[in-house]
Amino acid sequence: MNAMAHSVQSLHTRIAGTGSYLPPRRLSNADLAAQLAQQGIETSDDWIVERTGIRARHFVDDGVVCSDLAEQAARRAMEAAGVGPQDIDLLIVATSTPDMVFPSTAAILQGKLGITHGAPAFDVQAVCSGFVYALTVADSLIRTGTARRALVIGAEVFSRILDFKDRTTCVLFGDGAGAVVLEASEKPGILSTDLHADGRHVGILCTPGTVSGGQVLGDPTLKMDGQAVFKMAVKVLEEAARAALDKAGATDADIDFLIPHQANIRIMQSTARKLKLGEDRVIVTVDQHGNTSAASIPLALDTAVRDGRIQRGHRLMLEGVGGGFTWGAVYLVY
Repeated sequence: MNAMAHSVQSLHTRIAGTGSYLPPRRLSNADLAAQLAQQGIETSDDWIVERTGIRARHFVDDGVVCSDLAEQAARRAMEAAGVGPQDIDLLIVATSTPDMVFPSTAAILQGKLGITHGAPAFDVQAVCSGFVYALTVADSLIRTGTARRALVIGAEVFSRILDFKDRTTCVLFGDGAGAVVLEASEKPGILSTDLHADGRHVGILCTPGTVSGGQVLGDPTLKMDGQAVFKMAVKVLEEAARAALDKAGATDADIDFLIPHQANIRIMQSTARKLKLGEDRVIVTVDQHGNTSAASIPLALDTAVRDGRIQRGHRLMLEGVGGGFTWGAVYLVY
């Protein structure tokens, strides 16, 4: 019994492969401004870039759903890890824009991927913090020996819940998916995690619609108090990162790259300054992807892995903040 306990305790969770996918339809700020102008809504490339750092985003076409994006990212991550559907014994999808009320997008994705041996599959809903939450759950299940190899995906089709009459929100978001394959390893991988939520702030970022009696009740489009979200985000992202560092016995100097949720370049820059990190050590994709919610961190991670910036042995700080209000960080060795 003691030998078994020691074996489980010695397990680490490491990233074996990454993948991502963006729908083909790309809208620059100018493209989006032209569309909005047809509805009498004024905006411009300069206005969007100055406030957010966003220059473009990708939107799905009609008929494309969350699991379609997740499938593409998942297949690429499995290919990078050198594994097949039969090797996956845990599937978690972080999303706020599921295919349907139920079953979970993870279950739908499981069918599309051909994972047929009964591996557990479920969604995690923590909005833009969803991927950090999902990583933490998967890490816990791997460390206890419940799973050996997990597929964790962040996927979103936020274009479906945007109010295109509200220029303060509709210019911010995009669609996409990012994925990682996690595996049990004797080598260090995820070193520490830190998760939080505060339900007192539900109203500052939410999509307050629901389905009842075959009808949509309330407003099914995204609502945000931008100033309140900004203030909360800057504060809690630094706190979560430092808490994760403390748990790992590490300091700011032990971060090779910061991969923050890609919401707003000013929030990202502020967090980096507080952690004493130069701009060259922050992975930024918000300029080309917009805010893809739970997909943003794995999208940015995969981008930096594939372009060669992130190498094996680099120490990464992943952090997210989202509606709920939720936030968290994961500190790991890639």
